[in-house]
Amino acid sequence: MNIIGIGTDIIECERIERMVLRHGSHFTDRVFTEQEIRYCTDRKSSDQHFAGRWAAKEAVLKALGTGWISGIAWTDVEVINESGGMPRVHLHGGAAQIAGEKQISEIQISISHCKSHAVAFAAALCET
Repeated sequence: MNIIGIGTDIIECERIERMVLRHGSHFTDRVFTEQEIRYCTDRKSSDQHFAGRWAAKEAVLKALGTGWISGIAWTDVEVINESGGMPRVHLHGGAAQIAGEKQISEIQISISHCKSHAVAFAAALCET
């Protein structure tokens, strides 16, 4: 596997908490998939988990080399945890299309958070 791109992001958990409190489901439904919302809200300190997913989405788009261009929605990048807790990236819509064009076969992601900050690192990989 070859690395096509890398991305990282850090966010203050309090910033995401304020967005959730101020805008509620209007914010969460625009940024997160149903499965991500369910995962985060089922956790203690859900703001940290929402912030981690926010950072992951930003890191993935940096790894894709696009940032937030037209045609990509927040929900096009989905982070789902496997049964053991390891996060996996699922791309949809515009993000999946760009990954296909760049022959990216996999995105590896790492997410960490504490009370104040969440950070994520992504690597976009191809087989050739």
